[in-house]
Amino acid sequence: MTDLKKKLITTVATGAILLNTLTPLAFADTTIEISGNGSSSDNTANVTTESNTTVVQNNAASVSNNVDANATTGGNDANDNTGGDVVISTGDAKTSVDVSTAVNANHADVDQCNCDNDVDVLISGNGYKSDNDVKLETSNDVSVFQDNAAKISNYIDANAKTGNNDANRNTGGDVLVFTGDAQSNVDVKNKANANIAKVGGNGDGSDMDLRIIGNGSHSDNDIRLKAHQSVLLVQNNAAYIYNDILAKAKTGGNDANDNTGGDVIIDTGDAKAWVEVDNMVNFNAADVDCGCLTDVLAKISGNGTNSDNDIKAKIEKNLSDFQDNASDLYNDVYAKAKTGNNDAKRNTGPVHNTDPVEILTGDATSWTDVENSGNVNIFGPSAGWWDFPEGLDLDFDFHFDLGVLLSLLHHMG
Repeated sequence: MTDLKKKLITTVATGAILLNTLTPLAFADTTIEISGNGSSSDNTANVTTESNTTVVQNNAASVSNNVDANATTGGNDANDNTGGDVVISTGDAKTSVDVSTAVNANHADVDQCNCDNDVDVLISGNGYKSDNDVKLETSNDVSVFQDNAAKISNYIDANAKTGNNDANRNTGGDVLVFTGDAQSNVDVKNKANANIAKVGGNGDGSDMDLRIIGNGSHSDNDIRLKAHQSVLLVQNNAAYIYNDILAKAKTGGNDANDNTGGDVIIDTGDAKAWVEVDNMVNFNAADVDCGCLTDVLAKISGNGTNSDNDIKAKIEKNLSDFQDNASDLYNDVYAKAKTGNNDAKRNTGPVHNTDPVEILTGDATSWTDVENSGNVNIFGPSAGWWDFPEGLDLDFDFHFDLGVLLSLLHHMG
C-alpha cells in the first residue's frame, strides 16, 4: 500500500500582518483670556493648534506552491507459471495534497480622534476704547491607508494508480488479480487580503465657550474661531489567484490472457478523484466615529455703549472613505477517475466450469467543488461592525493569530 500525503501551509509573517493601535496625543485644554486691560489698550491673542495622525499599512505577498504527488501500486508480472494458482493482490494507492495559504491582514485602531480638547475664550473687563482680538485655529487630521496585494499560484499534480498487472500464459490453477483502491485527494484553500480599521468612538467630545462680556464703551472686541477636522480612510485590496490542478485516480489495465486450467478473475478497487478549491479574498471593514464637537457656547453680553463686538466661528468636519477591491481568480481543474481497460482473453477452464472468466471493476467517482467568494466592503456600525457571523472572534489584543485570520476570511462569503 502506498499512501502519500503532502501538506503545505504558507503564511507570510514578515511584512504581511500589520496590527496597529494608536492613541493620538490629545491637546491640553485651551484657555484664552484677555481681561482687565486699560483704556485704549491693543490686545491680541493668536493661537494655532494642529494634530496629524497618519497610519500606513502595506502588504505585498507572492506565493507559489508546486506540488507533484504520485502513488502507484501494481506493475506486477506473474506469467508462464505451471501447476498452481496465480494470485496478484495489490494494496491501495492514495495521494493526499493539502495546500493552505493565508496572507495579508491589516488591523488599525485609532482611538479618540483627539476629541478631548476643550476651548475657553474670554474677553472681559477691558477699558474704554480698547482693541481686543482673539484668533484661534485648530486642525485635526487623521489618515489611514491600508493596502494589500497578493499573488498566489498553486500548481498541483496528484496521481494515484493501481493496476497494470500481468498474469498471462499460466497453466494448472486459478488466476486471480486483486487491486486496491486508487484515491487522489486535493484540498486547496487560499485566503488573502483583509483590512480592518476603527477610527474614534472612544472620545468624550469637546466643549467650546466663546464669550465677550463686560467690556468698556467704544471697545472693539473680536473672536475668530476656525475648527477643522478631517478623516481620510483608504482601503485597497488586489488579489490574483491561479490554481492549476490535475487529479487522477486509475484502476485497471490488468491482463489475464492465455491461461489454461482454472478460473480467471480480475477484481479492481474503486477509483476516486476528489478536488476542493476554496478561494476567499478581499475584505474591508471600517468604523469611523469622530463626533468631536459636542457643545459650542458663544456669548456677547454686558458690554458698554458703542462697543463693537464680533464672534466668528467656522467649524468644518470632513469624512472621506474609499474601499476598493480587485480580484482575478482563475481555476483550472482536471479531475479524472477511471476503472476498466482490463483484458481476460483466450483463457481455457475445466470442462465442468461453464463460466471460467470474471471481471469485476470498482466504482469510478470524480468529485469537484470550487467556491469563490470575495470583494466585501462594510462601513459603519449600521453595516454590522460588531455583529459578524457566529464563530468569528475578532482579536483586539493585536497579536498574530493565524486562526483568527482564517476565521475572518472564512466568514466573508
